[in-house]
Amino acid sequence: MPRILSPRSNHGLKGGDYSRILSTPLLDNLADSFGPDVNCYLTILRTIMGLFQSRVDETSSDFAKNRREMEMLVAELHTLKERAVAASNKRRPNFEKRGQLTPRERLGHLLDPGMPWLELFGLANYLVDDPNPEHSIPGASVIAGIGFVNGIRVMVFVFDSGINAGASTPRTGEKFRNCLDIALRFKLPFIQLVESAGANLMRYSVEGWAHGGGVFRRLANRSAAGLPTITVLHGPSTAGGAYYPGLSDYVVAVRNMGRASLGGAALVKAATGEDADPEELAGAEMHATVSGLVEYLASDDGEAIALARDIVARLDWNRRCELKPLQGYEPPIYPADQLAGVVPVDYRIAYDVREVAARIVDGSVLEGFKPGYGPSLVCLHGAVMGQSIGIVGNNGPIDTNGAAKATQFIQLCDQADLPLVFLHNVTGYMVGTSYEQAGMIKHGAKMIQAVANVRVPKISFYVGATFGAGNYGMAGYAYQPDFLFAWPNSKSGVMGGEQAAITMEQVARGSAASKRIDVDENKLARQRAELIAHFDRQSHAFYTSGRLLDNGVIDPRDTRNVLGFCLQTCREAKARDVQPNSFGVGRM
Repeated sequence: MPRILSPRSNHGLKGGDYSRILSTPLLDNLADSFGPDVNCYLTILRTIMGLFQSRVDETSSDFAKNRREMEMLVAELHTLKERAVAASNKRRPNFEKRGQLTPRERLGHLLDPGMPWLELFGLANYLVDDPNPEHSIPGASVIAGIGFVNGIRVMVFVFDSGINAGASTPRTGEKFRNCLDIALRFKLPFIQLVESAGANLMRYSVEGWAHGGGVFRRLANRSAAGLPTITVLHGPSTAGGAYYPGLSDYVVAVRNMGRASLGGAALVKAATGEDADPEELAGAEMHATVSGLVEYLASDDGEAIALARDIVARLDWNRRCELKPLQGYEPPIYPADQLAGVVPVDYRIAYDVREVAARIVDGSVLEGFKPGYGPSLVCLHGAVMGQSIGIVGNNGPIDTNGAAKATQFIQLCDQADLPLVFLHNVTGYMVGTSYEQAGMIKHGAKMIQAVANVRVPKISFYVGATFGAGNYGMAGYAYQPDFLFAWPNSKSGVMGGEQAAITMEQVARGSAASKRIDVDENKLARQRAELIAHFDRQSHAFYTSGRLLDNGVIDPRDTRNVLGFCLQTCREAKARDVQPNSFGVGRM
Protein backbone atom coordinates (compact mmCIF):
# COMPACT_ATOMS: atom_id res chain seq x y z
CA MET A 1 0.00 0.00 0.00
CA PRO A 2 1.41 3.42 -0.91
CA ARG A 3 2.48 5.78 1.83
CA ILE A 4 -0.25 8.06 3.15
CA LEU A 5 0.42 11.47 1.67
CA SER A 6 0.35 14.75 3.53
CA PRO A 7 -3.08 16.31 3.08
CA ARG A 8 -1.52 19.77 3.01
CA SER A 9 0.81 19.13 0.09
CA ASN A 10 -1.32 16.88 -2.10
CA HIS A 11 -2.93 17.83 -5.34
CA GLY A 12 -1.72 21.41 -5.47
CA LEU A 13 -4.13 22.63 -2.79
CA LYS A 14 -3.01 25.67 -0.81
CA GLY A 15 -4.04 27.54 2.29
CA GLY A 16 -6.27 24.81 3.68
CA ASP A 17 -8.59 24.80 0.64
CA TYR A 18 -9.75 21.20 0.80
CA SER A 19 -13.30 21.65 -0.41
CA ARG A 20 -12.37 20.97 -4.05
CA ILE A 21 -11.01 17.55 -3.28
CA LEU A 22 -14.43 16.40 -2.19
CA SER A 23 -15.89 17.03 -5.64
CA THR A 24 -16.92 13.96 -7.57
CA PRO A 25 -14.62 14.50 -10.60
CA LEU A 26 -11.55 14.78 -8.41
CA LEU A 27 -12.52 11.72 -6.44
CA ASP A 28 -12.91 9.85 -9.71
CA ASN A 29 -9.49 11.01 -10.81
CA LEU A 30 -7.96 9.85 -7.55
CA ALA A 31 -9.66 6.48 -7.91
CA ASP A 32 -8.32 6.17 -11.43
CA SER A 33 -4.84 7.12 -10.22
CA PHE A 34 -4.73 4.44 -7.54
CA GLY A 35 -6.51 1.83 -9.58
CA PRO A 36 -7.92 -1.10 -7.66
CA ASP A 37 -6.32 -0.03 -4.37
CA VAL A 38 -9.57 1.30 -2.97
CA ASN A 39 -8.29 1.12 0.62
CA CYS A 40 -5.53 3.58 -0.14
CA TYR A 41 -8.00 5.82 -1.95
CA LEU A 42 -10.38 5.78 1.04
CA THR A 43 -7.54 6.35 3.49
CA ILE A 44 -6.45 9.50 1.69
CA LEU A 45 -10.03 10.74 1.51
CA ARG A 46 -10.51 10.06 5.20
CA THR A 47 -7.25 11.81 6.02
CA ILE A 48 -8.23 14.90 4.08
CA MET A 49 -11.69 15.01 5.61
CA GLY A 50 -10.22 14.61 9.13
CA LEU A 51 -7.68 17.41 8.87
CA PHE A 52 -8.43 19.82 11.72
CA GLN A 53 -8.93 23.42 10.69
CA SER A 54 -7.35 25.57 13.39
CA ARG A 55 -8.92 28.86 14.35
CA VAL A 56 -5.94 30.06 16.36
CA ASP A 57 -4.65 33.48 15.35
CA GLU A 58 -0.96 33.76 16.21
CA THR A 59 -1.11 37.53 15.66
CA SER A 60 -3.86 38.11 18.23
CA SER A 61 -3.30 39.79 21.59
CA ASP A 62 -4.86 36.79 23.36
CA PHE A 63 -2.34 34.42 21.78
CA ALA A 64 0.54 36.71 22.73
CA LYS A 65 -0.75 36.97 26.31
CA ASN A 66 -1.17 33.21 26.61
CA ARG A 67 2.33 32.60 25.27
CA ARG A 68 3.91 35.19 27.56
CA GLU A 69 2.24 33.79 30.68
CA MET A 70 2.90 30.16 29.75
CA GLU A 71 6.57 30.84 29.00
CA MET A 72 6.91 32.51 32.40
CA LEU A 73 5.64 29.34 34.05
CA VAL A 74 7.95 27.17 31.93
CA ALA A 75 10.88 29.40 32.91
CA GLU A 76 9.93 28.94 36.57
CA LEU A 77 9.86 25.18 36.04
CA HIS A 78 13.36 25.23 34.54
CA THR A 79 14.58 27.42 37.41
CA LEU A 80 13.32 24.89 39.96
CA LYS A 81 15.03 22.01 38.19
CA GLU A 82 18.25 23.96 37.86
CA ARG A 83 18.12 24.62 41.60
CA ALA A 84 18.72 20.92 42.23
CA VAL A 85 21.57 20.86 39.71
CA ALA A 86 23.20 23.89 41.32
CA ALA A 87 22.86 22.45 44.82
CA SER A 88 24.52 19.21 43.72
CA ASN A 89 27.30 20.97 41.81
CA LYS A 90 28.40 22.80 44.95
CA ARG A 91 30.02 19.53 46.00
CA ARG A 92 31.75 18.96 42.68
CA PRO A 93 35.20 19.72 44.21
CA ASN A 94 34.61 16.91 46.73
CA PHE A 95 33.87 14.42 43.95
CA GLU A 96 36.89 15.53 41.94
CA LYS A 97 39.15 15.28 44.99
CA ARG A 98 38.06 11.68 45.47
CA GLY A 99 38.46 10.90 41.77
CA GLN A 100 34.72 10.38 41.34
CA LEU A 101 32.19 11.39 38.74
CA THR A 102 29.31 13.56 39.90
CA PRO A 103 25.86 11.88 39.95
CA ARG A 104 24.80 13.60 36.74
CA GLU A 105 28.07 12.67 35.06
CA ARG A 106 27.41 9.05 36.06
CA LEU A 107 24.00 9.28 34.43
CA GLY A 108 25.50 10.79 31.30
CA HIS A 109 28.08 8.00 31.03
CA LEU A 110 25.39 5.33 31.50
CA LEU A 111 22.86 6.49 28.90
CA ASP A 112 23.22 6.12 25.14
CA PRO A 113 24.17 9.49 23.64
CA GLY A 114 21.53 11.12 21.47
CA MET A 115 18.74 8.83 22.64
CA PRO A 116 15.56 10.04 24.38
CA TRP A 117 15.47 10.51 28.14
CA LEU A 118 12.20 10.92 30.04
CA GLU A 119 12.74 12.29 33.53
CA LEU A 120 10.21 11.20 36.13
CA PHE A 121 9.15 12.93 39.35
CA GLY A 122 11.58 15.79 38.81
CA LEU A 123 9.79 18.05 41.33
CA ALA A 124 9.43 15.39 44.04
CA ASN A 125 9.64 16.79 47.58
CA TYR A 126 9.28 20.40 46.44
CA LEU A 127 7.60 22.37 49.28
CA VAL A 128 7.35 19.22 51.40
CA ASP A 129 10.17 19.30 53.96
CA ASP A 130 10.97 22.94 53.16
CA PRO A 131 7.81 25.04 52.64
CA ASN A 132 9.76 28.08 51.43
CA PRO A 133 9.33 28.31 47.63
CA GLU A 134 12.53 30.37 47.38
CA HIS A 135 14.72 27.68 48.91
CA SER A 136 12.98 24.31 48.57
CA ILE A 137 15.04 21.92 46.42
CA PRO A 138 13.05 19.55 44.19
CA GLY A 139 13.96 16.02 43.18
CA ALA A 140 14.09 14.23 46.56
CA SER A 141 17.89 13.83 46.19
CA VAL A 142 17.38 11.44 43.27
CA ILE A 143 17.53 11.66 39.47
CA ALA A 144 15.16 9.15 37.90
CA GLY A 145 13.71 8.39 34.50
CA ILE A 146 13.49 6.10 31.49
CA GLY A 147 16.29 6.07 28.94
CA PHE A 148 18.34 3.75 26.76
CA VAL A 149 21.44 1.70 27.57
CA ASN A 150 22.96 -0.16 24.62
CA GLY A 151 19.70 0.31 22.76
CA ILE A 152 17.59 -1.16 25.56
CA ARG A 153 14.87 0.85 27.28
CA VAL A 154 15.60 0.92 31.02
CA MET A 155 14.56 2.63 34.24
CA VAL A 156 17.44 4.51 35.89
CA PHE A 157 17.54 5.63 39.53
CA VAL A 158 20.52 7.78 40.53
CA PHE A 159 21.10 8.85 44.13
CA ASP A 160 22.29 12.46 44.07
CA SER A 161 24.98 12.35 46.72
CA GLY A 162 25.81 15.98 45.96
CA ILE A 163 22.71 16.98 47.96
CA ASN A 164 22.89 16.14 51.66
CA ALA A 165 25.20 13.22 50.82
CA GLY A 166 22.26 11.53 49.06
CA ALA A 167 20.29 11.20 52.31
CA SER A 168 16.65 10.32 51.84
CA THR A 169 13.98 13.01 52.05
CA PRO A 170 10.36 12.41 53.08
CA ARG A 171 9.51 11.67 49.43
CA THR A 172 12.59 9.71 48.32
CA GLY A 173 11.08 6.37 49.30
CA GLU A 174 7.82 7.17 47.51
CA LYS A 175 9.72 8.16 44.38
CA PHE A 176 11.71 4.92 44.60
CA ARG A 177 8.56 2.81 44.96
CA ASN A 178 6.79 4.59 42.11
CA CYS A 179 9.74 4.10 39.77
CA LEU A 180 9.92 0.42 40.69
CA ASP A 181 6.18 0.09 39.99
CA ILE A 182 6.59 1.68 36.56
CA ALA A 183 9.59 -0.52 35.76
CA LEU A 184 7.63 -3.63 36.79
CA ARG A 185 4.55 -2.64 34.77
CA PHE A 186 6.55 -2.00 31.62
CA LYS A 187 9.04 -4.86 32.05
CA LEU A 188 12.07 -2.56 32.19
CA PRO A 189 15.52 -3.46 33.52
CA PHE A 190 16.19 -1.32 36.59
CA ILE A 191 19.62 0.28 37.09
CA GLN A 192 20.40 2.08 40.33
CA LEU A 193 23.56 4.10 40.88
CA VAL A 194 23.95 4.16 44.65
CA GLU A 195 25.81 6.52 46.92
CA SER A 196 23.69 7.50 49.85
CA ALA A 197 24.00 8.39 53.49
CA GLY A 198 20.68 6.61 54.05
CA ALA A 199 17.72 7.95 55.95
CA ASN A 200 17.97 11.37 57.54
CA LEU A 201 17.42 10.43 61.20
CA MET A 202 16.78 14.08 62.09
CA ARG A 203 13.63 13.85 59.95
CA TYR A 204 12.66 10.33 61.01
CA SER A 205 9.01 9.36 60.81
CA VAL A 206 7.52 5.99 61.60
CA GLU A 207 5.43 6.23 58.42
CA GLY A 208 8.58 6.56 56.32
CA TRP A 209 10.06 3.47 57.95
CA ALA A 210 6.87 1.43 57.53
CA HIS A 211 6.50 2.31 53.84
CA GLY A 212 10.23 1.91 53.24
CA GLY A 213 9.93 -1.87 53.28
CA GLY A 214 7.90 -1.54 50.09
CA VAL A 215 11.14 -0.86 48.20
CA PHE A 216 12.57 -4.21 49.32
CA ARG A 217 9.34 -6.04 48.43
CA ARG A 218 9.29 -4.50 44.96
CA LEU A 219 12.92 -5.41 44.31
CA ALA A 220 12.11 -9.00 45.28
CA ASN A 221 8.99 -8.97 43.11
CA ARG A 222 11.05 -7.78 40.14
CA SER A 223 13.43 -10.69 40.33
CA ALA A 224 10.57 -13.17 40.59
CA ALA A 225 8.94 -11.54 37.55
CA GLY A 226 12.09 -12.19 35.52
CA LEU A 227 13.11 -8.51 35.43
CA PRO A 228 16.78 -7.75 36.11
CA THR A 229 17.96 -5.18 38.65
CA ILE A 230 21.51 -3.87 38.36
CA THR A 231 23.16 -1.92 41.17
CA VAL A 232 26.36 0.10 40.98
CA LEU A 233 27.87 0.95 44.38
CA HIS A 234 29.68 4.25 43.90
CA GLY A 235 29.77 4.99 47.61
CA PRO A 236 28.18 3.93 50.88
CA SER A 237 24.87 2.08 51.10
CA THR A 238 24.15 1.54 54.77
CA ALA A 239 21.39 0.11 56.97
CA GLY A 240 18.22 -0.41 54.91
CA GLY A 241 20.14 0.81 51.88
CA ALA A 242 22.36 -2.28 52.11
CA TYR A 243 19.43 -4.29 50.81
CA TYR A 244 19.48 -2.34 47.54
CA PRO A 245 22.43 -4.44 46.35
CA GLY A 246 21.28 -7.40 48.44
CA LEU A 247 18.03 -7.61 46.48
CA SER A 248 19.61 -6.90 43.10
CA ASP A 249 20.46 -9.47 40.45
CA TYR A 250 23.81 -7.94 39.50
CA VAL A 251 26.08 -5.76 41.64
CA VAL A 252 29.05 -3.69 40.53
CA ALA A 253 31.13 -1.90 43.18
CA VAL A 254 33.93 0.67 43.00
CA ARG A 255 37.06 -0.37 44.84
CA ASN A 256 37.80 1.72 47.97
CA MET A 257 34.57 3.71 47.44
CA GLY A 258 31.59 1.37 47.26
CA ARG A 259 30.42 0.09 50.64
CA ALA A 260 27.43 -1.84 51.95
CA SER A 261 26.66 -2.79 55.54
CA LEU A 262 23.67 -3.13 57.82
CA GLY A 263 25.46 -0.92 60.31
CA GLY A 264 28.27 1.55 59.70
CA ALA A 265 31.38 1.68 61.84
CA ALA A 266 29.81 4.26 64.19
CA LEU A 267 26.68 2.15 64.71
CA VAL A 268 28.74 -1.01 65.24
CA LYS A 269 30.78 0.79 67.89
CA ALA A 270 27.65 2.05 69.62
CA ALA A 271 25.90 -1.33 69.47
CA THR A 272 28.75 -3.76 70.18
CA GLY A 273 31.79 -1.75 71.19
CA GLU A 274 33.75 -3.12 68.20
CA ASP A 275 36.20 -0.80 66.45
CA ALA A 276 35.48 -2.06 62.95
CA ASP A 277 37.67 -1.21 59.98
CA PRO A 278 35.33 0.36 57.36
CA GLU A 279 36.79 -1.61 54.45
CA GLU A 280 36.73 -4.92 56.29
CA LEU A 281 33.23 -4.18 57.50
CA ALA A 282 31.64 -2.95 54.29
CA GLY A 283 34.22 -2.44 51.53
CA ALA A 284 33.74 -3.35 47.88
CA GLU A 285 36.73 -5.67 47.77
CA MET A 286 35.55 -7.54 50.86
CA HIS A 287 32.14 -8.07 49.31
CA ALA A 288 33.70 -9.21 46.02
CA THR A 289 36.03 -11.74 47.65
CA VAL A 290 34.57 -12.67 51.05
CA SER A 291 30.80 -12.07 51.39
CA GLY A 292 29.93 -12.66 47.71
CA LEU A 293 27.58 -9.68 47.57
CA VAL A 294 29.46 -8.09 44.64
CA GLU A 295 29.83 -9.73 41.22
CA TYR A 296 32.04 -7.15 39.53
CA LEU A 297 34.78 -4.99 41.03
CA ALA A 298 35.69 -1.73 39.28
CA SER A 299 38.65 0.59 39.75
CA ASP A 300 36.62 3.81 39.38
CA ASP A 301 33.18 5.21 38.50
CA GLY A 302 33.82 5.13 34.77
CA GLU A 303 34.76 1.46 34.74
CA ALA A 304 31.82 0.60 37.00
CA ILE A 305 29.35 2.21 34.62
CA ALA A 306 31.01 0.52 31.64
CA LEU A 307 30.53 -2.82 33.42
CA ALA A 308 26.86 -2.00 34.03
CA ARG A 309 26.43 -1.20 30.34
CA ASP A 310 28.08 -4.52 29.46
CA ILE A 311 25.66 -6.38 31.74
CA VAL A 312 22.70 -4.75 30.00
CA ALA A 313 24.13 -5.67 26.59
CA ARG A 314 24.59 -9.31 27.61
CA LEU A 315 20.95 -9.54 28.67
CA ASP A 316 20.00 -9.25 24.97
CA TRP A 317 16.76 -7.86 26.35
CA ASN A 318 15.15 -7.03 23.03
CA ARG A 319 15.44 -10.50 21.54
CA ARG A 320 12.06 -11.46 23.03
CA CYS A 321 10.23 -8.31 22.06
CA GLU A 322 8.80 -8.72 18.59
CA LEU A 323 7.15 -5.51 17.44
CA LYS A 324 5.14 -5.24 14.27
CA PRO A 325 6.05 -2.14 12.27
CA LEU A 326 3.80 0.88 12.70
CA GLN A 327 2.23 2.78 9.82
CA GLY A 328 4.16 5.70 8.35
CA TYR A 329 3.33 9.10 9.75
CA GLU A 330 3.94 12.78 9.33
CA PRO A 331 4.24 15.42 12.07
CA PRO A 332 1.36 17.77 12.90
CA ILE A 333 0.89 20.53 10.34
CA TYR A 334 0.51 22.96 13.22
CA PRO A 335 3.79 23.45 15.09
CA ALA A 336 4.15 22.35 18.71
CA ASP A 337 5.53 25.76 19.59
CA GLN A 338 2.00 27.15 19.22
CA LEU A 339 0.92 25.18 22.30
CA ALA A 340 2.47 27.89 24.43
CA GLY A 341 -0.11 30.34 23.10
CA VAL A 342 -3.13 28.12 22.44
CA VAL A 343 -4.06 27.50 26.09
CA PRO A 344 -4.83 30.37 28.51
CA VAL A 345 -3.08 30.14 31.86
CA ASP A 346 -6.36 31.12 33.53
CA TYR A 347 -8.47 27.96 33.46
CA ARG A 348 -11.67 30.01 33.58
CA ILE A 349 -11.08 31.17 30.00
CA ALA A 350 -12.57 28.72 27.51
CA TYR A 351 -10.70 27.24 24.54
CA ASP A 352 -11.16 24.30 22.19
CA VAL A 353 -9.23 21.24 23.38
CA ARG A 354 -9.11 20.07 19.76
CA GLU A 355 -6.61 22.88 19.16
CA VAL A 356 -4.31 21.09 21.60
CA ALA A 357 -4.89 17.67 20.04
CA ALA A 358 -4.24 19.01 16.52
CA ARG A 359 -0.71 20.02 17.59
CA ILE A 360 0.01 16.57 18.99
CA VAL A 361 -1.39 14.02 16.52
CA ASP A 362 0.12 12.90 13.23
CA GLY A 363 -0.74 15.20 10.34
CA SER A 364 -3.16 17.14 12.61
CA VAL A 365 -5.78 14.61 11.48
CA LEU A 366 -8.61 14.14 13.99
CA GLU A 367 -11.80 12.14 13.58
CA GLY A 368 -14.53 13.20 15.99
CA PHE A 369 -16.75 10.62 17.67
CA LYS A 370 -20.34 11.90 18.03
CA PRO A 371 -19.11 15.52 17.84
CA GLY A 372 -22.64 16.95 18.05
CA TYR A 373 -23.70 14.90 21.08
CA GLY A 374 -22.51 16.09 24.49
CA PRO A 375 -20.03 18.45 22.79
CA SER A 376 -18.40 19.62 26.01
CA LEU A 377 -16.81 16.15 26.23
CA VAL A 378 -14.66 15.66 23.14
CA CYS A 379 -13.85 12.17 21.85
CA LEU A 380 -11.39 11.87 18.97
CA HIS A 381 -9.55 9.26 16.95
CA GLY A 382 -6.01 10.08 15.87
CA ALA A 383 -2.49 8.72 15.78
CA VAL A 384 0.83 9.68 17.37
CA MET A 385 4.04 8.58 15.66
CA GLY A 386 2.15 5.97 13.72
CA GLN A 387 0.23 4.49 16.66
CA SER A 388 -3.55 4.85 16.61
CA ILE A 389 -5.08 6.26 19.80
CA GLY A 390 -8.35 7.45 21.26
CA ILE A 391 -8.42 10.93 22.81
CA VAL A 392 -10.82 12.18 25.48
CA GLY A 393 -10.74 15.91 26.17
CA ASN A 394 -12.83 18.62 27.80
CA ASN A 395 -14.48 21.75 26.45
CA GLY A 396 -16.27 22.41 29.72
CA PRO A 397 -17.89 20.49 32.59
CA ILE A 398 -19.07 16.95 31.87
CA ASP A 399 -22.82 16.67 31.35
CA THR A 400 -25.01 13.56 31.09
CA ASN A 401 -24.68 13.21 27.33
CA GLY A 402 -20.93 13.77 27.46
CA ALA A 403 -20.50 11.13 30.17
CA ALA A 404 -22.56 8.61 28.22
CA LYS A 405 -20.62 9.31 25.04
CA ALA A 406 -17.27 9.01 26.81
CA THR A 407 -18.31 5.70 28.36
CA GLN A 408 -19.14 4.24 24.96
CA PHE A 409 -15.98 5.65 23.39
CA ILE A 410 -13.72 4.31 26.14
CA GLN A 411 -15.29 0.87 25.83
CA LEU A 412 -14.90 0.92 22.04
CA CYS A 413 -11.22 1.84 22.36
CA ASP A 414 -10.77 -0.99 24.84
CA GLN A 415 -12.47 -3.35 22.41
CA ALA A 416 -10.20 -2.20 19.56
CA ASP A 417 -7.07 -2.29 21.76
CA LEU A 418 -6.41 1.44 21.28
CA PRO A 419 -4.49 3.36 23.96
CA LEU A 420 -6.47 6.19 25.55
CA VAL A 421 -5.12 9.71 25.99
CA PHE A 422 -6.91 12.09 28.36
CA LEU A 423 -6.50 15.87 28.00
CA HIS A 424 -7.82 17.35 31.24
CA ASN A 425 -9.52 20.72 31.39
CA VAL A 426 -12.56 20.02 33.50
CA THR A 427 -14.14 21.67 36.52
CA GLY A 428 -16.25 18.60 37.32
CA TYR A 429 -19.56 16.98 36.48
CA MET A 430 -22.56 19.25 35.95
CA VAL A 431 -24.78 19.99 38.96
CA GLY A 432 -28.32 21.30 39.23
CA THR A 433 -31.87 19.99 39.30
CA SER A 434 -32.16 19.28 35.58
CA TYR A 435 -28.89 17.34 35.53
CA GLU A 436 -29.75 15.32 38.62
CA GLN A 437 -33.11 14.42 37.11
CA ALA A 438 -31.39 13.46 33.85
CA GLY A 439 -29.27 10.93 35.76
CA MET A 440 -25.97 12.75 36.15
CA ILE A 441 -24.88 10.46 38.99
CA LYS A 442 -25.77 7.36 36.99
CA HIS A 443 -24.05 8.49 33.78
CA GLY A 444 -21.02 9.84 35.63
CA ALA A 445 -20.71 6.52 37.47
CA LYS A 446 -20.76 4.64 34.16
CA MET A 447 -17.91 6.79 32.88
CA ILE A 448 -15.91 6.17 36.04
CA GLN A 449 -16.64 2.44 35.75
CA ALA A 450 -15.26 2.43 32.23
CA VAL A 451 -12.13 4.38 33.15
CA ALA A 452 -11.47 2.24 36.22
CA ASN A 453 -11.74 -1.07 34.36
CA VAL A 454 -10.36 -0.34 30.91
CA ARG A 455 -7.51 -2.67 29.92
CA VAL A 456 -5.66 -0.55 27.37
CA PRO A 457 -2.95 1.96 28.30
CA LYS A 458 -4.19 5.22 29.83
CA ILE A 459 -2.03 8.32 29.50
CA SER A 460 -3.24 11.55 31.08
CA PHE A 461 -2.15 15.14 30.67
CA TYR A 462 -3.36 17.92 32.95
CA VAL A 463 -3.50 20.78 30.42
CA GLY A 464 -5.84 23.04 32.40
CA ALA A 465 -8.13 22.60 35.38
CA THR A 466 -8.89 19.11 36.66
CA PHE A 467 -11.28 19.32 39.60
CA GLY A 468 -13.56 17.10 41.62
CA ALA A 469 -14.98 13.86 40.27
CA GLY A 470 -14.30 15.18 36.77
CA ASN A 471 -10.66 14.36 37.45
CA TYR A 472 -11.66 10.80 38.33
CA GLY A 473 -13.71 10.31 35.17
CA MET A 474 -10.77 11.59 33.11
CA ALA A 475 -8.31 9.02 34.51
CA GLY A 476 -6.72 11.24 37.12
CA TYR A 477 -4.10 10.22 39.67
CA ALA A 478 -6.33 7.85 41.68
CA TYR A 479 -7.20 5.86 38.55
CA GLN A 480 -3.60 4.78 38.05
CA PRO A 481 -3.00 5.95 34.51
CA ASP A 482 0.09 4.38 33.01
CA PHE A 483 1.59 7.84 32.72
CA LEU A 484 0.40 11.19 34.03
CA PHE A 485 2.05 14.53 33.26
CA ALA A 486 1.01 18.07 34.11
CA TRP A 487 1.46 21.35 32.29
CA PRO A 488 2.79 24.15 34.51
CA ASN A 489 -0.48 26.09 34.22
CA SER A 490 -2.65 23.19 35.36
CA LYS A 491 -4.66 23.16 38.58
CA SER A 492 -5.97 20.11 40.39
CA GLY A 493 -8.02 19.53 43.49
CA VAL A 494 -11.55 19.07 44.76
CA MET A 495 -12.50 22.49 43.35
CA GLY A 496 -11.03 25.89 42.59
CA GLY A 497 -10.28 28.31 45.44
CA GLU A 498 -12.91 30.81 44.37
CA GLN A 499 -15.56 28.11 44.11
CA ALA A 500 -14.68 26.82 47.56
CA ALA A 501 -14.85 30.32 49.02
CA ILE A 502 -18.26 31.02 47.44
CA THR A 503 -19.58 27.67 48.67
CA MET A 504 -18.54 28.33 52.25
CA GLU A 505 -19.83 31.90 52.09
CA GLN A 506 -23.24 30.61 51.01
CA VAL A 507 -23.18 28.14 53.91
CA ALA A 508 -22.33 30.94 56.37
CA ARG A 509 -25.07 33.22 55.03
CA GLY A 510 -27.61 30.39 55.15
CA SER A 511 -26.64 29.57 58.73
CA ALA A 512 -26.93 33.23 59.77
CA ALA A 513 -30.34 33.52 58.11
CA SER A 514 -31.66 30.43 59.89
CA LYS A 515 -30.51 31.86 63.21
CA ARG A 516 -31.87 35.32 62.37
CA ILE A 517 -28.53 37.00 63.03
CA ASP A 518 -26.52 39.51 60.99
CA VAL A 519 -23.65 38.36 58.84
CA ASP A 520 -20.19 39.63 59.79
CA GLU A 521 -19.08 40.87 56.36
CA ASN A 522 -15.50 41.55 57.48
CA LYS A 523 -15.19 38.01 58.81
CA LEU A 524 -16.61 36.61 55.59
CA ALA A 525 -14.14 38.64 53.53
CA ARG A 526 -11.21 37.29 55.59
CA GLN A 527 -12.56 33.75 55.27
CA ARG A 528 -12.93 34.20 51.52
CA ALA A 529 -9.33 35.40 51.07
CA GLU A 530 -7.93 32.64 53.30
CA LEU A 531 -9.86 29.89 51.51
CA ILE A 532 -8.87 31.09 48.05
CA ALA A 533 -5.20 31.25 49.07
CA HIS A 534 -5.37 27.83 50.79
CA PHE A 535 -7.00 26.06 47.87
CA ASP A 536 -5.04 27.78 45.12
CA ARG A 537 -1.70 27.05 46.80
CA GLN A 538 -2.48 23.34 46.96
CA SER A 539 -3.87 23.16 43.44
CA HIS A 540 -0.72 24.53 41.76
CA ALA A 541 1.06 22.06 39.48
CA PHE A 542 4.44 22.54 41.19
CA TYR A 543 2.91 21.90 44.63
CA THR A 544 1.05 18.75 43.59
CA SER A 545 4.01 17.42 41.61
CA GLY A 546 6.18 17.88 44.72
CA ARG A 547 3.84 15.38 46.38
CA LEU A 548 4.22 12.95 43.47
CA LEU A 549 0.62 13.31 42.30
CA ASP A 550 1.88 13.05 38.73
CA ASN A 551 4.94 11.75 36.88
CA GLY A 552 6.26 15.26 36.36
CA VAL A 553 5.57 18.75 35.01
CA ILE A 554 6.47 19.28 31.36
CA ASP A 555 6.74 22.11 28.88
CA PRO A 556 3.48 21.97 26.85
CA ARG A 557 5.55 22.04 23.67
CA ASP A 558 7.09 18.68 24.62
CA THR A 559 3.71 16.93 24.89
CA ARG A 560 3.85 15.06 21.58
CA ASN A 561 7.37 13.75 22.21
CA VAL A 562 6.50 12.69 25.75
CA LEU A 563 3.31 11.00 24.57
CA GLY A 564 5.10 9.19 21.74
CA PHE A 565 7.76 7.95 24.16
CA CYS A 566 5.12 6.70 26.61
CA LEU A 567 3.09 4.98 23.90
CA GLN A 568 6.16 3.14 22.64
CA THR A 569 7.05 2.14 26.21
CA CYS A 570 3.57 0.65 26.61
CA ARG A 571 3.79 -1.05 23.23
CA GLU A 572 7.15 -2.66 23.98
CA ALA A 573 5.91 -3.93 27.33
CA LYS A 574 2.91 -5.63 25.76
CA ALA A 575 5.11 -7.35 23.18
CA ARG A 576 7.89 -8.39 25.57
CA ASP A 577 8.08 -12.00 26.76
CA VAL A 578 9.85 -12.47 30.10
CA GLN A 579 10.93 -15.51 32.10
CA PRO A 580 9.39 -15.36 35.59
CA ASN A 581 10.24 -17.74 38.43
CA SER A 582 8.84 -18.51 41.83
CA PHE A 583 10.96 -16.58 44.27
CA GLY A 584 13.45 -14.44 42.45
CA VAL A 585 17.18 -14.99 42.26
CA GLY A 586 18.76 -15.64 45.66
CA ARG A 587 22.27 -14.31 46.20
CA MET A 588 24.93 -16.87 47.19
